[in-house]
Amino acid sequence: MAFISSGYDPSEPMKDRMSDIGPRKYDEFYPPIIAKNKGKWLYHEILEPGVLVHVSETGDEVFTVRVGGCRLMSTTHIREICEISEKYCDGYLRFTTRNNIEFMVDSKDKADALKKDLESRKFDAGSYKFPVGGTGAGVTNIIHTQGWIHCHTPATDASGPVKATMDDLFKDFQDMRLPAQLRVSLACCLNMCGAVHCSDIAILGYHRKPPLLDHEYLDKMCEIPLAIAACPTAAIKPAKVDFKGTEVKSVAVKNERCMFCGNCYTMCPSMPLADTEGDGIVLMAGGKVSNRISAPKFSKVVVAFIKNETPRWPTMTKVINQMVEAYAKDANKYERLGDWAERIGWERFFDKCELDFTHHLIDDFRDPAYFTWRQTTNFKF
Repeated sequence: MAFISSGYDPSEPMKDRMSDIGPRKYDEFYPPIIAKNKGKWLYHEILEPGVLVHVSETGDEVFTVRVGGCRLMSTTHIREICEISEKYCDGYLRFTTRNNIEFMVDSKDKADALKKDLESRKFDAGSYKFPVGGTGAGVTNIIHTQGWIHCHTPATDASGPVKATMDDLFKDFQDMRLPAQLRVSLACCLNMCGAVHCSDIAILGYHRKPPLLDHEYLDKMCEIPLAIAACPTAAIKPAKVDFKGTEVKSVAVKNERCMFCGNCYTMCPSMPLADTEGDGIVLMAGGKVSNRISAPKFSKVVVAFIKNETPRWPTMTKVINQMVEAYAKDANKYERLGDWAERIGWERFFDKCELDFTHHLIDDFRDPAYFTWRQTTNFKF
């Protein structure tokens, strides 16, 4: 009745639509040339790293200049992006799913002037504000999670390791020397709000110890039933604990069941999971989403643990560089990192990347669903 009384007509769902509820319709943000040629594009080419051209059957061309962006941006940085967009692109721009920024113009001359302007803008320390690149057979921007800035359960930072890694891989962001695109991702804990399960190289923050228990305040700060219900492995149960001679209501954790996810800490601040010695990084490799050459793949663990080495994570960046260089040298054209590893065999992958193999890397997952799930977007009958 609410829809009827408000005048909603199912046969004309857009009639009298209230635009202040929910996001604006996406096609309102199309540049005019994109709106004009929707469904008419014939092909696109990468003219040089970071610069693309799309050609329409109408003869129209759109030149795109892609620059690397950061996931956490200051207001002043966003204002500068808007200023560039107003100057060259009539106020239009788009963000890619990996936090790149794309400026679109309708002529090669405008694209050249735009690129020259972008490359002239630098921070006081000398680094590029808007580095041009991230296209084709190279490294695109690292997609990552919240890290120590915003999240309450990370095992590593996000912005710190990403900055350190991209500093080392920056030459491949501005070049296309690799056999195929190389996607790097970071998630700062196993809850993984970043897509590290299907990335060529993945950085994963990892807790190795169960939560601490602050029995003094737990009953005062937490709804114990909620903390128990939040555990996905039923590792938490109610318990009465003697604290300084007084019996208090608290919880107990069955350590062998704990998967270090941090759900309990989300519900109960008296069950902190972060730990200097227990927290660190796991490196994974070989995942992808695309169907090209082979089916989509999950990433595999290739380095079981690297401790957090702030502020530049030198061990982590060294290992990532080893993998990238071995891949660049040995893979065939168009092979993603996982395809290369499967072709030469994972034993040789470890050898070529100078990685140690340990028993921690053996996949002992025996759930029958692993073999029966529709794991890819390929058709199965």
